Amino acid sequence: MARRQARFTAQDLAADPRLRDHSPDLWRADLGEVQRGLLSSAVRCFAANGFHATTTRDIAECVGLSPAALYVHFPSKELVLFEVIRAGHERVLAHIRDPAIVALEGSAERLRAIVSAYTVWHARHHVTARVCQMELNHLTPEHYGEIVELRHQTNGYFRGAVARGVADGSFAKVDVKRVTRAMLSLTIDLVRWYRLDGPDSPEQLGEFYADLALKLLAPDGQ
Repeated sequence: MARRQARFTAQDLAADPRLRDHSPDLWRADLGEVQRGLLSSAVRCFAANGFHATTTRDIAECVGLSPAALYVHFPSKELVLFEVIRAGHERVLAHIRDPAIVALEGSAERLRAIVSAYTVWHARHHVTARVCQMELNHLTPEHYGEIVELRHQTNGYFRGAVARGVADGSFAKVDVKRVTRAMLSLTIDLVRWYRLDGPDSPEQLGEFYADLALKLLAPDGQ
């Protein structure tokens, strides 16, 4: 969602349909109810106001706690951000590595499933996904390095799927790195504008983007 000069209040965030998604499903099962509530609040605050403009008071207020309550569960605001971004990257990577996708034998069929699943995940969790993309540079160097490694794994998984199809003749002989970058950019960019109450469901968008991805790789004459 577009930022504005005035900060969004807790009341604004609670009522804004643009901030409704399935992000609360992403948090680790070993976290307590309060911790999970704080993460759900934080991800909306970070998406709406940005990391620096978000205060611990903002995060706590959205779940009816005092500002000091956050530090009982998270030693710093940066650790809250890291927990959000790590959860997003780990969960989307696991989603596209689903055994049912890996088991697909045809290169085109497998890539279609990967792109569709990646798109659907970003649409369903577009608020967290936005924070993952837009607020990454606010992590400490150590935490940033951990996330970069997860991103490398995701990029490598996509590149491997494209390279496999180029090698077996399913796809045109393209620059694998460039085409992979284009696919990832296409799917990730939806976090800037997508909302669950819009005209396209995550599944519809997934199918549409999967079709576009295969068109980028169609052999000559197809």
